[in-house]
Amino acid sequence: MSDASMAEITLTPRAARRINEIMGAEPAGSVLRISVNGGGCSGFSYAFDIARDRVDQDVAVERDGATVVIDPVSLEYMSGSTIDFVNDLIGQSFKIVNPQATASCGCGTSFSI
Repeated sequence: MSDASMAEITLTPRAARRINEIMGAEPAGSVLRISVNGGGCSGFSYAFDIARDRVDQDVAVERDGATVVIDPVSLEYMSGSTIDFVNDLIGQSFKIVNPQATASCGCGTSFSI
């Protein structure tokens, strides 16, 4: 992927801080992998995993020492998105604000395009 594709995904300072906290307990070289899967209440869902391996096609989004990797297929569904971390009354979670999503459900990880 080109550098322009990498710029399409934004990682907020809060998300970067939380990713660094999580990765501090993981083996060196671990990164957060975000992918889009078919399914979920609205048609697609986000998956968050800790990855110890990367593939050449992965796009890396970095901020303040935190790294997120996204595969090229998922990147198409996430183009223009902002990855944030929220801590509110119902709990803590990563939140993806996706301008392509036409609907989402209350779980916060399911969306449709």
